[in-house]
Amino acid sequence: MDKFRITGGRRLEGEVRASGAKNAALPILAAGLLTDRPLTLRNIPDLHDVTTMLRLLERMGVAAAAAGDGEVRVDASGLTEPVAPYELVKTMRASILVLGPLLARHGEARVSLPGGCAIGARPVNLHVSGLEAMGARIAIEGGYIHATAGRLTGARIVQDTVSVTGTENLMMAATLARGRTVIENAAREPEVVDLAACLTAMGARITGAGTDTVVVEGCERLGGCEHTVLPDRIETGTFLVAGAITRGRVRVTGTEPGHLDAVIAKLREAGARVDVGADWVEVTMKERPRAVDVRTAPHPGFPTDMQAQLAALDAVSDGVGTIIETIFENRFMHMLELRRLGADVRIEGHTAVIHGMPRLSGAPVMATDLRASASLVLAGLVAEGTTDVQRIYHIDRGYEHIEEKMRGLGADIRRMPGPAT
Repeated sequence: MDKFRITGGRRLEGEVRASGAKNAALPILAAGLLTDRPLTLRNIPDLHDVTTMLRLLERMGVAAAAAGDGEVRVDASGLTEPVAPYELVKTMRASILVLGPLLARHGEARVSLPGGCAIGARPVNLHVSGLEAMGARIAIEGGYIHATAGRLTGARIVQDTVSVTGTENLMMAATLARGRTVIENAAREPEVVDLAACLTAMGARITGAGTDTVVVEGCERLGGCEHTVLPDRIETGTFLVAGAITRGRVRVTGTEPGHLDAVIAKLREAGARVDVGADWVEVTMKERPRAVDVRTAPHPGFPTDMQAQLAALDAVSDGVGTIIETIFENRFMHMLELRRLGADVRIEGHTAVIHGMPRLSGAPVMATDLRASASLVLAGLVAEGTTDVQRIYHIDRGYEHIEEKMRGLGADIRRMPGPAT
């Protein structure tokens, strides 16, 4: 398996362009199942999870091809096999997103219970109960969700927990249902709004996306469209923290600053200067950062996918920072790896208390999940000596060519090929 070798101590400076958002691209690719007309999608990131989703669609009989420069064409007119098999689903939890579209258009779906990274149970009950409220018959058999239905019927669905993929799955299914569907306690994330924009371009009638109540008026059929995926706010935030932690200056272009209000506020609290333009954000940090407290929350709160990056910043800060994780129950595995670099971290349940240290020391560490493992790269950028980050296939699932982008800013980071497994 490949690893990153990082020699710390370099100040990052320069400009980097944000990639398309993986968490928007995956549901939008799944939305191609709702129509027999082609979709042309742009700004699709070159990531392992995207490749897995394309393979999954192709297995179903969908023509899904990358045309280069982030463009992907999806044509589900040849859909023949409404099955998402275990060997593909096991590596990517987002594969559950094909359940609603398959059921709505094809009347049947067999989707393996999802896998992915080990940061929490992320139960599928919200997806199942919502589809059952719309008239689906669902059984869990042999590790698969087997769902059948005639035409789905609109319903009022109250999610007992805010779920991004739950909101997206039900919203997609509702576009072809008979009548009106109301999703209460809906996720408000920008990626939900982007999916709604794509569905609307396909002919869906959706209001309220970005609020906690989404209303969908069902249609007989949807058409094709062209759509450009929104920029990745988590990748943007990660590069901003990279600039701050190395006491450098980094500008991220091609992004949406309004999606990062909570992260920008914390960087300013840490002592960084943050300048914002229409489609760019620039961070400048000249002094040792001040420790900040973070409590994760659904959007527009502080994103769970950024807490690890702020933990890395706290690890070299002046003072004591507290990280409280409210979204996932097992998302502090990276903290144990930060300790190997010399971070002073104490974990108490869902809370991590971090005493900032004057310096970290390079050591071998292991990536544990997709977004959080970027914190190990950030810590390696400032650690004295050499840091080897192993199991970087986790990072490759969520960051497009992160080592090339970091090198473009002045980092000393190399991908070291490992033996095949």
